Amino acid sequence: MITLYGIPNCDTVKKARTWLTEHGVEHVFHDFKKQGVPEAALDHWLAAVGWETVLNRKGTSWRQLDETTRAAVTDAAAARAVMLAQPSTIKRPVVLWANAVTVGFKAEDWEARI
Repeated sequence: MITLYGIPNCDTVKKARTWLTEHGVEHVFHDFKKQGVPEAALDHWLAAVGWETVLNRKGTSWRQLDETTRAAVTDAAAARAVMLAQPSTIKRPVVLWANAVTVGFKAEDWEARI
């Protein structure tokens, strides 16, 4: 089963969920706001794609962090701590496929997966 992680009001997450549904791909949605960020899953994503990919440094949530916190994110451990404390700093959606982890939504890339 495919698991899509994100926040329900995120436009990219909405597009991704719609795309999966329209293509008949069964999936489960994990809401960071209601269910939190599963630490073991976050560790898996960091190992699979790297903290630089998972951490969204372009979003509003990142920009709202104080300068000291942003400056301290120099490695996976620091990024992990910020993402656990502020789930909205995770780039969305994160998708756990049968044999891969992807971050973000690109329909062309997802076509090849299904």
